[in-house]
Amino acid sequence: MASVNPCAAEIAAAVAATIGPDVRAEDLKVEAPPRPELGDFAVGMFAVAKALRQPPPAIAARVAAELPRTGLVTGAEAAGPFVNIRVDRVWALRWLAAGELVPPIGRGKVVCIDYSSPNISKHLAYHHIRSTMLGHALAELHRALGWTVIGINHVGDWGTTHGMLLGAFQRWGGEYPTLDITALNALYVRYRAAIEQDPSLEAEARGWFKRLELGEHEARALWQRFRDISMAEFQEVYDLLGVKFDFDGGESFYEDKMAEVVAMLETKGLLEQSEGATVVRLPDEKNPILIKTKDGTSLYATRDLASALYRKRTWNFDRSLYVVDRGQSTHFRQVFKCLALMGFDWAAQCQHIPFGLVRFGGKKTSTRAGSTGTGDRPFLLRDVFDEAIEQVLPIITEKNPDLDAEIAARTARWVGIGAVVFANVVPQRDKDVDFDWDRAMALSGDSGPYLQFTAARCSGIARKAGSPASQRATADWSLLTHDAEWAVARRLLDFGDHVARAAASCEPHILAHYLLDLAGDVSRWFTLGNDEPALRVIVDDPALRAARLALVEVVRHALARGLQILGLHAPERM
Repeated sequence: MASVNPCAAEIAAAVAATIGPDVRAEDLKVEAPPRPELGDFAVGMFAVAKALRQPPPAIAARVAAELPRTGLVTGAEAAGPFVNIRVDRVWALRWLAAGELVPPIGRGKVVCIDYSSPNISKHLAYHHIRSTMLGHALAELHRALGWTVIGINHVGDWGTTHGMLLGAFQRWGGEYPTLDITALNALYVRYRAAIEQDPSLEAEARGWFKRLELGEHEARALWQRFRDISMAEFQEVYDLLGVKFDFDGGESFYEDKMAEVVAMLETKGLLEQSEGATVVRLPDEKNPILIKTKDGTSLYATRDLASALYRKRTWNFDRSLYVVDRGQSTHFRQVFKCLALMGFDWAAQCQHIPFGLVRFGGKKTSTRAGSTGTGDRPFLLRDVFDEAIEQVLPIITEKNPDLDAEIAARTARWVGIGAVVFANVVPQRDKDVDFDWDRAMALSGDSGPYLQFTAARCSGIARKAGSPASQRATADWSLLTHDAEWAVARRLLDFGDHVARAAASCEPHILAHYLLDLAGDVSRWFTLGNDEPALRVIVDDPALRAARLALVEVVRHALARGLQILGLHAPERM
């Protein structure tokens, strides 16, 4: 992937032109050297050595000698297979002041992202946070790059599970005077337990679901009631998280669209009968994909095939992402293979984005199993947020005794929820996550509050300076000559690259770790002023102060933008 760092892009073009017509700029990898004293950028010659049939060190030596020292490039030295390059730092700093951190390289493209997608009639448990916030981050990453994003909440509101709930309500609904989501989940758990004593109840549940699919009034009315209660509950949590969807048609939305899919499969001769069920056999798969049960009712695969076709027809996506835990890997692999067998070449644009397990206190959470917590460690997502906010509020008020109570409460909400969110997006996506309160809430280390504190620190410096108007357009960037200032600027130049890489690989942790690195550079810069007053941001020299405040402004903007993409707020005070 070609770099979107403006310095790196210009360097790649200059190096490619120096090597000759057999090399393209996008084939060159421009990165930071292992040590800052080696230069500002490094370009490896490994990729071009094969094409030129020359050893990488020889190519590096020639490039270092011939690379023009005009414009951005001020120096170049060969170091084995690498060319270490020094640049005009003022040029780079001016770009930071004037340019957009993330160029719209995805403009004109469409991505559908299926995420969160809980089952109705149950609470949003803690484990729902990964699909919700990984998907939200992917949506914001693509939006930042100019993509048109269709965020989809494909709620689980169809299937035999809901037949069980209908059966449970008929048996015990009168015992629950308040029919809320807690009661609905209790009814489901109760029915599942009853099946173990009376297996015939499973057939009864299938019968209820068939009545639902046939459109029976009583079944439909009850099901709609359950769905409305659930969606209202979900929305309250989504509002806390700042998560919005563009389309929330769940599995039931495709009820009248599945017949076409079944007909397509039949026309192509792909349907078979297996033990009474309707299936499609797939290449290199041990088990077939199930299309209809022996009762004639639909299944997950039927609905996912119909939804994929609907999304392509409606939005003509360039990417279609399914942010669902890795336990569904076989299911999505089979769905995509089935789409390909149906003759849809766009099946290759569909991608399952799996992620690891979520554990709280070492235990996997489950609301369907009736597990809502252990001891004082709640598993329901809303309860986790409440506890996080409760822990943060006294810290905020202690550090800011003059802060308005409403602002303090809002800041505590942002920091508490942000801590929980960041703990779930900072690990690599395929890693299991064990939530640790102390680590998540810390103001140092790999935590969301650390990043939020750094952003708040930038705001505090601006307030201390009298909250001057933006200095970016008028600052004399040539005054920023210290290596610590350049380290911050150098890191800022890479913001767009990390957003692009995170979106392309569907790995939000790439941006999360970049922000932690940026915060570390900023902290080192600010700390220098503790011992050397001349290195502080707010100094007597008005021109130098303006230049440093301008850099602080860019830092604050980058941190706020990065936190927003990951689903966090950047508070003004902490």
